[in-house]
Amino acid sequence: MKVELISVGTELLLGNIVNTNAAYLAEKCAQLGLACYYQSVVGDNEERLCNAIEEGLKRSDILILSGGLGPTKDDITKECAAKVWQLPLEKDQFWALKIREYFSSRGRQIPENNWKQAEVPRGAIVVTNDNGTAPGLIMSKEGKHILLLPGPPLELIPMFEEKMVPFLESLQPGIIYSQTVKLCGIGESEAETRVLDLITSQTNPTIAPYAKTGEVHFRLTAKAESREEAVRLLQPLLECLKERFGDKIYTTTGEQTLEENVISLLKERQMTLGLAESCTGGLLSGRITSVPGASSVFTTGLVTYANEAKEVLLGVKQETLKTEGAVSAKTAEEMVQGLCQRYGVSAAISITGIAGPGGGTPEKKVGLVYIGCQVRDRIVVKEYHFSGNRKKIRESTVTAALVLLRNCLVTLQP
Repeated sequence: MKVELISVGTELLLGNIVNTNAAYLAEKCAQLGLACYYQSVVGDNEERLCNAIEEGLKRSDILILSGGLGPTKDDITKECAAKVWQLPLEKDQFWALKIREYFSSRGRQIPENNWKQAEVPRGAIVVTNDNGTAPGLIMSKEGKHILLLPGPPLELIPMFEEKMVPFLESLQPGIIYSQTVKLCGIGESEAETRVLDLITSQTNPTIAPYAKTGEVHFRLTAKAESREEAVRLLQPLLECLKERFGDKIYTTTGEQTLEENVISLLKERQMTLGLAESCTGGLLSGRITSVPGASSVFTTGLVTYANEAKEVLLGVKQETLKTEGAVSAKTAEEMVQGLCQRYGVSAAISITGIAGPGGGTPEKKVGLVYIGCQVRDRIVVKEYHFSGNRKKIRESTVTAALVLLRNCLVTLQP
């Protein structure tokens, strides 16, 4: 079946808000086996939005619209969908009660315009919104379907996953089952080359590579009569990937992030972690502390931006900074040694580099980064040359540091 995404909101057209909803919905639809050939963004204009809906219905089986379900006058998505199919709006008593309960539980008066959100097109299925006052809607007519979702991601994502996915699955015979295999420490080109024979010969199941910053993901998808049968179909392909990539695979479920995998490895080995960051300024610590339960292994995080901080907090020798420079393999080595010696951690990462846009020299250009890793008594220092703007260099550095730490933990001798 063909699905089309229409994102509604003038703020999206002006770039005031990044359209993360479209990326999320496109990925989820692909996992459901729905073919998405068109996406569009339409401002809060009745004529243009009605035209977009009409055109979408001519070429697609399912339209998914996000945004424009709020209480204000410029929230017109529901009204336009109803107008295209010539359906009157009627008050939904259940949702009117939910609106009353929503405001009452917060001790607030109900703004008059919020009652607009209880008006729904005749015959539409009202989809409960557990995180806001705008209900989702499912409209169906002559084999075509229009799904309306609220714009805020905190409302859209749970509603789509809990309420809309089961509806979309019911439209297709059999089931579509996807599994994501995540790799690190390998480039997209090399990874794709290793599975090119699988891609060119695929039928069912299929394999598709996706590049992330410092990672490569493979989405494996199978069509079958049941989930059990789909899982069975994927198993040989999954085993083939394990043979070809080995330890570069850090998860075969797609649910775990790279930082979660690192925390898990540290827990398994009963090790503690310390971090010393210069050019990344705490970004790596942020990735680590985003993992629930990280406090059981992560004990020390330092931002040693200035040379004085490297000397005082980590014991980097003044002579090293003078002769080798702050951005050098020797400095990275002494930083990571200082972490382990002074703070008693059994695993540590140090980062020093030039994120730009200034600060580079002909000898040490912007993007030069040294990352040190110590796991117990073993020390590894690697030199990297990243490209892009400051933000990209810093993000690439953080991912590289996680990959290096993971590699050292995986190859750790018992």
